Amino acid sequence: MWVITIFSNSETISMLEFEEEEEARQAFKEIEDYKILTELVDYNVPSKIS
Repeated sequence: MWVITIFSNSETISMLEFEEEEEARQAFKEIEDYKILTELVDYNVPSKIS
């Protein structure tokens, strides 16, 4: 899962969640406020452990 945290000029914080990296990176490029892109990895989900 990918999360974009947006800190806007109006002092609000928003978070957007994405399943796919490509989709998150495209949205990240389009956001003009201060933003952070984060990949969340859950090691407790057996299907995601290689």
